[in-house]
Amino acid sequence: MTKLRMLGLLCLALVGPWASVGNAADPIAIGFSASLTGPLAVNGKPGLMAMQIWEEDVNAKGGLLGRPVKLVYYDDQSNPGNVPTIYSKLIEVDKVDFLVGTSTNLLAAALPIAMQHDKLLMGLLATGINDEYKYPRYFSMNPVGPEAKPALTRGFFQIAIEQKPKPQTVAIISSDAEYGKNCLEGARVNAASTGLKIVYDRTYPPGGATDMAPVVRSAQASNADIFVVCSYPLESVAIIRAANEIGYAPKMFGGGMVGPQLTPLKQQLGPLLNGIMTFDIWLPTERMQFTGVMAMLAKYQARAPDAGTDRLGYYIPPFAYANIQTLGLAVAAAGTLDNAKVASFLHSATFDTVIGPVAFGPVGEWRTERMLQVQYRNIHGSDIDELKDMSKVAILAPPQFKSGDIIYPFADAKH
Repeated sequence: MTKLRMLGLLCLALVGPWASVGNAADPIAIGFSASLTGPLAVNGKPGLMAMQIWEEDVNAKGGLLGRPVKLVYYDDQSNPGNVPTIYSKLIEVDKVDFLVGTSTNLLAAALPIAMQHDKLLMGLLATGINDEYKYPRYFSMNPVGPEAKPALTRGFFQIAIEQKPKPQTVAIISSDAEYGKNCLEGARVNAASTGLKIVYDRTYPPGGATDMAPVVRSAQASNADIFVVCSYPLESVAIIRAANEIGYAPKMFGGGMVGPQLTPLKQQLGPLLNGIMTFDIWLPTERMQFTGVMAMLAKYQARAPDAGTDRLGYYIPPFAYANIQTLGLAVAAAGTLDNAKVASFLHSATFDTVIGPVAFGPVGEWRTERMLQVQYRNIHGSDIDELKDMSKVAILAPPQFKSGDIIYPFADAKH
């Protein structure tokens, strides 16, 4: 079997008695660490809620392989140092059947533990962490495709060389952590392939630093045409604020920033986002309303205000749901909890999910890249209704999802 296009038939597998494994009263346990506190909680809490919605949806239909599913998780406090202990406990004490996880920096610490125990690991929005190991039971729910590291900034560079006059020079800053290093490595590749000269290339200590003015001033002094930033959420906010305070206005600004995609950070930044370009993975435009995603999002948005999570949930929840949804579809179709057999099926099939069709390549990344490059514009305040307006964010690439053209240079979009 190579395709999972007939989801109606596969749904029967969720409750089919032929697939029952173990005691029907025992839940199928899926374990993970979740960033419920610390700087990554802005991602971790919405992701957890989306997975809990999947858990409810599956159990309402009778469970998986005739058994209920149960999520087992612990707060990693956004600290990669806590991750190995958590995943060891999930495997050795909680005896979970499968592992999932989130974030490049955290999953990089989880993958060696999964490998030691031959466990399947479904990673959410991790970039390039299996390039070296090539572990066959790792999968990444991230649209970066087979060239994961360059994909984060590829759209930014491709759009840059289409402008007239063409930019010539690049300044790059990145967090000195797993995500930042991967994004930086990819940005260097993209600069070389597009013929742009890197005139400034520096890392800064990770951890959500509040004063990024010295770093931004140094980049500004290079007088580069475009400014590429590889940052995590709180760092992104600090960098954008610092650039505004010192009046830094390169021709293009952004590239690999994690943070502007998140509603709470959009509300913090408001008009300061205008002109910023970065990647995104899903937005509720007409062309991206895949089967089931808006229904899932409605459930999420109904709960988000009381839970104090991202009220719109455009960035993390659809992919968090799709990550664990894909695992469930593979288990149902394979008819087993055997991690090796489920991993083999994940490599062979195409899965219809709430974020569209997903197929995995040899090292667990998507077979086909589908990163979005977006630009924010015409934002006047921080009202949630304004941020729902898709005219405030233009998808510049790829062509099949494009919704607008770049405002260039950056200074023209700031007004």
